[in-house]
Amino acid sequence: MKEENIVLIDKPASWTSFDVVAKLRGQMKHAYLEKGIRPTKRQIRVGHAGTLDPFATGLLIILLGNATKKAGEFLKLDKVYEAEIILGQTSTTGDPEGDITPTANPLAQGRTLSKTEVEEVLGRFTGEIRQRPPIFSAIKINGQRAYKLARDGKAVEVPERMVTIHSLELLEYEYPKLKIRTHVGSGTYIRSLAVDIGEALGTGAYCRELRRLQVGNWDVTDAIQPTDFAAK
Repeated sequence: MKEENIVLIDKPASWTSFDVVAKLRGQMKHAYLEKGIRPTKRQIRVGHAGTLDPFATGLLIILLGNATKKAGEFLKLDKVYEAEIILGQTSTTGDPEGDITPTANPLAQGRTLSKTEVEEVLGRFTGEIRQRPPIFSAIKINGQRAYKLARDGKAVEVPERMVTIHSLELLEYEYPKLKIRTHVGSGTYIRSLAVDIGEALGTGAYCRELRRLQVGNWDVTDAIQPTDFAAK
């Protein structure tokens, strides 16, 4: 599915969403300058339709020019993700960028954690559920981004909210690693989902890898690498 002024990017790990925006904006500016034109800010306007965490990969929808006005429409769309969750450890950020701490290992305690048990717990996380977004997120608390408050060492209390998880499929499981694919409604945080799954299993958990496959009808299979973007 293609549309003018919409670019689908397969974001690599370690790139921020802003890195991608800056890369494409630079390419557009360079293309204008090669034609002997000094572009206006409007001519090289670039935005994205929903951020991805730096550790995450996958579909990032980039909007060019007047298409940036449509960003809000994309934020409301369902999304599909694949995630690798590590049990028996927790992270201060819910992902590999935080401080990792070992927790309870059921195998060391002489009890099993079977695939059936894992699937039973995952089944509790479908439909409408209450979820608390991570403190290291872009949620605004009293007008300020939660992650900025957290980085400044300030106490952050992010309120719970209702989110919708349409489906949650177990793709692989061998303790301590499990891999899932999930189709979620807007506003769902997969990092929070990983943490909640770990709590329900009694092991603790964090999301080590995350890949966004779809946003609405837009699919990562149609995406390009940011370095492959060629401005006209």
